[in-house]
Amino acid sequence: MASTLPLPAPRSPFARAGVARWYEHELGWATAEGRAGDPVELLTGLRFDVLELPAAAGFAVLRRLGGRGPVAVAGGRMRLLVAAGAADELPGLLDWLEWGGIALDLAVLGAGDRTSAPIPPGWSGSGSPGAASWLRPPEPGREVEPTLPAMPAVGGGTGAPSLVRLVDAAASECHRVRLLGADRTQRLASS
Repeated sequence: MASTLPLPAPRSPFARAGVARWYEHELGWATAEGRAGDPVELLTGLRFDVLELPAAAGFAVLRRLGGRGPVAVAGGRMRLLVAAGAADELPGLLDWLEWGGIALDLAVLGAGDRTSAPIPPGWSGSGSPGAASWLRPPEPGREVEPTLPAMPAVGGGTGAPSLVRLVDAAASECHRVRLLGADRTQRLASS
């Protein structure tokens, strides 16, 4: 007899509304309208942008740079919140850092984009396997912007890494993860 895994309980519209309300009222972050069963989505490009990379690369970046800004993980990907406008800077910054033209598993979400909202800190349930969760949650009642990596002229707060350093470290770690993955694949193929 085959065993089956229990399915997670569907999110109720009331739970969705509560999550959206928490983000809007506690943090002042805009949420997107969606269907009742869908996770709440946060609008990027207003208060923050999101730098998304493989979780393995993201953990290496956090070890290298530390920082205080919010960080989420979802389905093997890490999402680092960065200053609003960073999405516009990324292509030129990668070129300037001499990472342009190199295939990196690095994405950025900015104005007009959305990212799924992790369940607020201290709340139970995730909704589904691989759902977004906070690794380093934002703190209600505190402005998030001073902790986010930004271009030096725009300035993040004290202790926030510059966007240049973050993107350079992220590109380096994404490249390392890609190379190590290719090396593992070649070793498995030759054995």
